[in-house]
Amino acid sequence: MENFFLEIKHVCRQTGARYGILHTPHGDVEVPMFMPVGTLATVKTLSPEEIKESGAGVILANTYHLHLRPGEDIVEKAGGIHKFMNYNGPILTDSGGFQVFSLMENRKINEEGVIFKNHLNGSRIEFTPEKVIAIQEKIGADIIMSFDECMPYPVEHKYAQASVERTLRWAKRGLEAHIRKDQALFGIVQGSDFEDLRRLSATELAKMDFPGYSIGGTSIGEPKDVFIKMVEQSVKYLPHDKPRYLMGVGSIDFLLEGVERGVDMFDCVLPTRIARHGALMTSNGRVNIRDAKYKEDFSPLDANCDCYTCRNYTRAYLRHLYVSEEIFGKRLLSIHNVRFLISLMEKARDAIKEDRFGDFKAEVYRSFGGSKGF
Repeated sequence: MENFFLEIKHVCRQTGARYGILHTPHGDVEVPMFMPVGTLATVKTLSPEEIKESGAGVILANTYHLHLRPGEDIVEKAGGIHKFMNYNGPILTDSGGFQVFSLMENRKINEEGVIFKNHLNGSRIEFTPEKVIAIQEKIGADIIMSFDECMPYPVEHKYAQASVERTLRWAKRGLEAHIRKDQALFGIVQGSDFEDLRRLSATELAKMDFPGYSIGGTSIGEPKDVFIKMVEQSVKYLPHDKPRYLMGVGSIDFLLEGVERGVDMFDCVLPTRIARHGALMTSNGRVNIRDAKYKEDFSPLDANCDCYTCRNYTRAYLRHLYVSEEIFGKRLLSIHNVRFLISLMEKARDAIKEDRFGDFKAEVYRSFGGSKGF
């Protein structure tokens, strides 16, 4: 794809983290970056204009859920997902591979694909690699994913090997089924915490010459040292000049560990999900806005944050909205958390360009009181 490629501009001399520009059909974005998740073609409680104002580049939508509601045919008739949801920046759709993990009580895997029990009405849904590509081509995102199995953790080597080999066969089938030339199809590296399987998955996918590569099967409950090992075992076998996307990662420490190891793209529902429960990420650590100590606190949520919420509202008001169960409160808290992670990536990019990413990471860890503070 001539209109989709990664331009690596600088590699941090201190850590090896990298800064670059990802060129897409709907605009250029700087990496490393955090991508907000809009599962049903909407980032929960936020408008596309607010997402743009937060500094977001790419946002995500979910293939499985859009297939159920409203259906890919509706999205296609609307002119594609960009017009359907009124977002003119780059959009990425996943493949439904995470639902193979999250809905494991209601699915069966075979060589052809996965049979799901519709969680809305109990009907039978079958996803094959070819069908997943066809759905995503109708949805029309800039970046789409191969169909894979996101395995649980931990898992035995025998199961993991069979899963990886099947996922590689699915990747090849999806690549052969992919028709649209204005969409970048990514392969997904799996392998749990087994280095031989991560190597197998990454090297075989690299031979297929995808425009980009995702790292899957992480951030699903494994310890931090295992997470780091999974990322390292995947990255070192991937092409240097292609974008690397670490799926489902949104905690501050996991983001920074991924950046340090050469990952370019991250996504997670975390910032909006925890915001709806009153949990906020700030430059001085975690804040639980429901706490009574904020009842008469008329200072900004985070004096170092430039988001709309922190510029205009106090902790006391935010707490009032939250305990009163006002929707506006959830919106304001979500605006802050999304902007916080995007701003974190902006600062990370500056640190990379200045060859001080290791120092920057250490500063962030100190402000959160070490890794246990995240």
